[in-house]
Amino acid sequence: MYSNPPPPPRQDGPPMYPQVGSYAQPPPFMTGIPVGSTDQFYPPPDTAGLPGLYQKPIKWSTGLCACTDDCGNCCTTCWCPCITFGQVAEIVDNGSSACGASGALYALVMVLTGCQCVYSCFYRTKMRRQYGLEESPCNDCLIHCCCEQCALCQEYRELKGRGFDMNIGWHANMERRAGTVAAPPPVQGSMTR
Repeated sequence: MYSNPPPPPRQDGPPMYPQVGSYAQPPPFMTGIPVGSTDQFYPPPDTAGLPGLYQKPIKWSTGLCACTDDCGNCCTTCWCPCITFGQVAEIVDNGSSACGASGALYALVMVLTGCQCVYSCFYRTKMRRQYGLEESPCNDCLIHCCCEQCALCQEYRELKGRGFDMNIGWHANMERRAGTVAAPPPVQGSMTR
């Protein structure tokens, strides 16, 4: 009625359980961490979706001092950089911040502290990471501290060159790219009984 249990399966690797008195590390299949080959590379989970971090950076479509490529934007940025900054910030933030709010905050920082370049350099860095652009000709903060208007114009031209209409904002650009035009709601006729 009772039979002997079958022999344990043969193991080619380390024993499944460490021997008594042994201080050996558990085998990798028991740690809960997936094990792959050593030639595989996986980006850290917090940066996996960012395109620019694990690719070779690409060049900007225009140079830093090519402000006259778009004379209208050059004049606007020269006299009122908060407008250009607001337009750039709305696109870089994917519509989560409004153009007017970002521009007003930029103007407030400019009037109160005069250090608006510190605020705007964060957006240049964010934009570079989104599109995989190289950090040139030097550090983002240095560019914004020394050439604030030129940097804003370059960011504006870069986004415009990527197909964004900077005057209509993020949401209208997304509707345009999707091919949908927001139609007004239908108007119902007069009241009838």
